[in-house]
Amino acid sequence: MAIFIDEGSRVVVQGMTGSEGSKHTARMLRAGTTIVGGVNARKAGQRVDFDGTSLPVFGTVAEAMAETGATVSVLFVPPAFCKAAVIEAVDAGIGLAVVITEGVPVHDTAAFWAHSVGSATRIIGPNCPGVISPGKCNAGIIPADITKPGRVGVVSKSGTLTYQLMHELRDFGCSTAVGIGGDPIVGTTHIDALQAFQDDPETELVVLIGEIGGDAEERAAAYVQRHVTKPVVGYVAGFTAPEGKTMGHAGAIVSGSSGTAEAKKKALEAAGIAVGRTPGETALLARELLTG
Repeated sequence: MAIFIDEGSRVVVQGMTGSEGSKHTARMLRAGTTIVGGVNARKAGQRVDFDGTSLPVFGTVAEAMAETGATVSVLFVPPAFCKAAVIEAVDAGIGLAVVITEGVPVHDTAAFWAHSVGSATRIIGPNCPGVISPGKCNAGIIPADITKPGRVGVVSKSGTLTYQLMHELRDFGCSTAVGIGGDPIVGTTHIDALQAFQDDPETELVVLIGEIGGDAEERAAAYVQRHVTKPVVGYVAGFTAPEGKTMGHAGAIVSGSSGTAEAKKKALEAAGIAVGRTPGETALLARELLTG
């Protein structure tokens, strides 16, 4: 099994005709993803060829869903238009909206997240690499050739750290990897993914990757302690980060002792989660649990 996406997912790409959307649509197709079309109101009615696969362009997400049965939208939409694009997907009733776009204003994210509450749509992102269930579906920009189907679940704020842990544990394979994004507000949290992995019979161990800033990892630790029976291994990026300076992601900033990597490490360990100080050490901890 998998979480959030599987071999039955039917993907539409908002922004498929742009440079990034086009490039990654081709990559998703090569990974075996069922992509049924794109959305661009200015190019509706056209078709785009991807190495012999001809995909239609629809004017709206609702039209794409009605014509193709799409269940997932992946968004490669410029920041200025992202809020409207996500709200369009939510109003159409898409089951999953994966927002790859970086640089979305926090106020816009808050608006489209609030708009989605109580709807049929789960949002992943923004500023994220997406979600992959190897061998089944790849919705986003995660490389498809760094792992295989397997039993490790990964949930991470960082795209590159997602890739590294997937690769280091490739002999065990991955059930699903979810890049939730590093912005201050994201649609799907560590806790959402942990709950889904706990309910997934094919996920045997979860790697939780966090970073400095906010309290998402502390809240995830409390959730694990109360609700997760599967082994969880953690890593927190930013042990050497200077105080008061944003480090890469918009949400990665600490103030005093709040949000530091050390504080998050202590919270995770207090919940019984083994925490590595480097990605390699984290993979070793997971390997020991999987083989022990």
